[in-house]
Amino acid sequence: MSEPSRTVEVERKYDVDGDTPLPAWDAIPGVDAVTQGEARALDARYFDSAAGDLARNGVALRRRTGGPDEGWHVKGPRNRDGRLELGWPLGEGDEMPAAVAELVAGWTTDPILPLARIENARTAYLLTGPDGVVAEFVDDHVRGTDLRRGGQREWREWEMELGPAAPADDAGREAFFAAVERAVLAVGGQASPSGSKLARALGF
Repeated sequence: MSEPSRTVEVERKYDVDGDTPLPAWDAIPGVDAVTQGEARALDARYFDSAAGDLARNGVALRRRTGGPDEGWHVKGPRNRDGRLELGWPLGEGDEMPAAVAELVAGWTTDPILPLARIENARTAYLLTGPDGVVAEFVDDHVRGTDLRRGGQREWREWEMELGPAAPADDAGREAFFAAVERAVLAVGGQASPSGSKLARALGF
């Protein structure tokens, strides 16, 4: 199998109500246009050992269909705002690719079992500037199902993830996200206390 894709996610998440209007991005540094929203139907299954070895190491393993990056993903431990994500194509059937299983074995050799399902009706927008995509903003309507203990939760959240034309320095990134937060707060949103959709689906 070919080498996995490698992405370092740098993002912030926000909690919003079902009827919260979208923010205005005209005061965001480096952004001069926003694309029309693109609808995506995402369906992800998350996996872990019975003892939660991956979660204990800050790792998430999922198989997701839908969207431009569908496939198998391993997200590593978070480092400040950033998190390394490795991706592989879906392949044939639902079986985990050998390369993914080999990587996961570095954290656990126990059987990997279904943990949660996260269905997401997403609308994605690109914030662009003179040099390209500064960030991607997504408006997510999420349904999370705990596959081990049972129970479902539904919520709406926003994510802002830096793109290739985003500021590369810490000060520039902080200024960017500070402006984003002001725009989010202005319409009634707030910073999310949950670190991930998986954690929220499981009630953490």
